[in-house]
Amino acid sequence: MNKRLWLIYAMLTLATATWGSAFIAGKVAVQSFEPATVAFLRFFGAAILLFPLMWIMEKNRKKPNLKDHGLYAILGLTGIALYNICFFLATKHAPVIKSSLFIASNPVLIVLLSGLFLKEKIMRNNIIGMAIALTGVVFIITDGHPLALFQYGFEPIDFVLLGAVVSWALYSVVGKIVLKKFSSVESTTYAVAYGTLFLFPFALPETSWQDIQQASFTTWASIAHMSIFVTVISFVMYYNGIKEVGAAKASIFINVMPVSAVIMATLFLGETFTMAHGIGAAFVLTGVYIGTNANLFKRRIKEPIAQNDTA
Repeated sequence: MNKRLWLIYAMLTLATATWGSAFIAGKVAVQSFEPATVAFLRFFGAAILLFPLMWIMEKNRKKPNLKDHGLYAILGLTGIALYNICFFLATKHAPVIKSSLFIASNPVLIVLLSGLFLKEKIMRNNIIGMAIALTGVVFIITDGHPLALFQYGFEPIDFVLLGAVVSWALYSVVGKIVLKKFSSVESTTYAVAYGTLFLFPFALPETSWQDIQQASFTTWASIAHMSIFVTVISFVMYYNGIKEVGAAKASIFINVMPVSAVIMATLFLGETFTMAHGIGAAFVLTGVYIGTNANLFKRRIKEPIAQNDTA
C-alpha cells in the first residue's frame, strides 16, 4: 500500500512539475497569438488526442447524464476556459513575481474549499506542510527578497490573477465529485471538450487566418507541448491523484510548479539559478513531504482518518 501511495505522489510531482513548463511555453505562444487564442489552440489540440485515448482506455465507460454534463460544463468553464484566459493574460501583462505568488496560493483555497464542501479531513501536517512549501515559493519568486512583494501595489490585473486562483480551486473541488463516478481520463476529456467550446467565442474575433499562417514553428511547438504534455498527460495524472488522495492533499503538490518553472527558465531561457532558488526549492520539497506524511503527527491520527489517507 505504501509503495502505491508513493507512486501516486511521484505522479502528482511529475504532473505539477510539467505545469511549470507552461510558463515558458506560454511566454513564447503569446508573442504570436492573443491569450484566449493560445488557450483555445492548446485545448483544441488536447481534445483531439483525448477522445481517442478515452475510447481506447475506457471501453466500458458510463454514459454521462444531464447532471454529469452540467458538472463537466462547470469544470470546462472554471479549470479550462476561465483559468487559462486569466493565466495567459497574466503571462502577458503581470510581473512574474506577482503572478507566480497568486498561482502558488492555490493550495490554500483548495484546502479550505475541500474541508468546507467535500468534508475532507484537514490534518495538522497538511497545514504545516502547506505553510512551509508556500514559504519556499515566496523565496523562489522573489529571489530571496520577500519584501519585494510589497513594492507591487493594487492593479486591475490582480482581479485577473484572483480569477485564476478561484477558477482552479473550483475545478479541483468539483473534479473530486465527478471522479466518484468517472475515471480521470473520462473526466479530463469531457472537461477539456467543454472548455474548448467555451474558449472558441473568445478566440474567434481576436485571431485571423493570417495570424495562423504567420505563426512561427516555435509557437506551434510550444502549443503542441502544452496540448500533449501539460494538458493530456499531466491533467490525467493530477485528476488520478485527486481521486486517490483527495483534493486537499493533491493540491500541496502545486507548489512544485514554480520550482520547475525556475529550473526550466535556467535551462531554456538562460536565467540564473541562485542560492535563494535552491533554498526555496528545499523548503518546497520539505513542505510537500510533511504535508503528505500524516505519520509525522501520530497523536493527531485516528483510525478512520488513517484509513482515508491510504485509500
